[in-house]
Amino acid sequence: MTGLPTMETADTMPNAARALAAISPDLDPFSIGIVVCIPCFRRPRHLRQTLESLASQRTSHRFAVVMVENDALRSESVPVATEFLASNKFPGLCVVEPRQGNCHAINAAFETALATFPAATSFLMIDDDEIASPDWLERMISTAEATGADIVGGPVMPDFDDAQKRGLRRHPAFAPAYDTSGPVPVIYGCGNCLIRRSVFERVDAPAFDLRFNFLGGGDTDFFYRCLRLGMRFHWVAEATISETVPPSRTRLSWLISRGLRIGAINYHVQRKATPTLWLRARLTLKLLAAFPLSFLHAARAALTERDRIIAMHPMTVAIGSVLAAIGIEPQPYKASKIT
Repeated sequence: MTGLPTMETADTMPNAARALAAISPDLDPFSIGIVVCIPCFRRPRHLRQTLESLASQRTSHRFAVVMVENDALRSESVPVATEFLASNKFPGLCVVEPRQGNCHAINAAFETALATFPAATSFLMIDDDEIASPDWLERMISTAEATGADIVGGPVMPDFDDAQKRGLRRHPAFAPAYDTSGPVPVIYGCGNCLIRRSVFERVDAPAFDLRFNFLGGGDTDFFYRCLRLGMRFHWVAEATISETVPPSRTRLSWLISRGLRIGAINYHVQRKATPTLWLRARLTLKLLAAFPLSFLHAARAALTERDRIIAMHPMTVAIGSVLAAIGIEPQPYKASKIT
C-alpha cells in the first residue's frame, strides 16, 4: 500500500487541497499497468452506468479506475464511487478536486493516476455520462501495443434521449472525427482516448492548460501540443463509447453556443502557437477572411444538407473565433454554485 494517497497524507498528492474520498480495500498500486480516469460533476446516475460498463469489460488486462469529484460542496459522485470500489468490481480510488472547472478535474485525474500507480503505462479517459462498449478497453490497449502510438482515440457515439433528434448525429458537435481505423494526424477530444505515460513526461505541466478551464478545449490544445512535439496518433473506429445526449443539448440555442465555443477554442489554440506580432497579424487576417467565407460554406451546405442547423455550423464557428478575438466567449464549465 506504499504510495497511496490517504486523508492523513493528502499533502503528498500532486495538489495538497485534494482529498481522498474512497479507495478499494487492499489496493496494490504496483500491480496496475492501466488506469481509466473519470472526471465527475453532478451526474451520479450516469456515472453509475459508466462504472457498470467498465465492470463489464471483456479483457484479461488488469486495470484501475480513478474518479475525480469536481463538486466539493455536494459530492454526489462520491457515494456511487464508494459503492463500486467497495464491491471489488475493479480497484481504484476517488478524490475530490475543490477547484471547479473542466481542466482542474481532468488534470486531477491524470495527476492522481500517475502518482498513485507508478507501474502504469497507459491512461485512458471516459466521461461520467458515457458508456464503454464491452471490448472498448481491450481494443484501445491492443491497438496501442500493436502500433506503438503515443495517443489512441476512438469514437463517442451520441445516444439521444429524444429519438426525433437522431438526425443530429451528423452534426459536427456529435459526429466522430474519423470514420475508419488507422494512423491520424491528431485527435481532438479526450472523451475516448488512451495516453501513454511518456506523453505526460514530455508535455509541460499542467497537461490541460487552465486558460481553457471554463471554456473547454483543453483537450484540443493538449493534443495539438503533442502533435507539435512529433507524437503519433492512431484511431480505433471499433473502440466505441456512447454518450447520453439530453434534450437540452439538441436545442438550437445549445447548438449555436457549441459552434461559438468551438470557434473560440480554435482561436485560442491557434493564438498560443503565434508567439510573434507577425504571426498574430497573420492569424487576424485569417479570421477576417474566414468570416465571410463561412457564410458561403453555410449556403453551400444548405443545398446538400437537409437539416439547416447542421448547415449553419461553419458560420457559428467562424463567428465564435471572431468574438473570442475581441474577448467574448462562452464559459459552459463555469457552473453556478448550489447551496
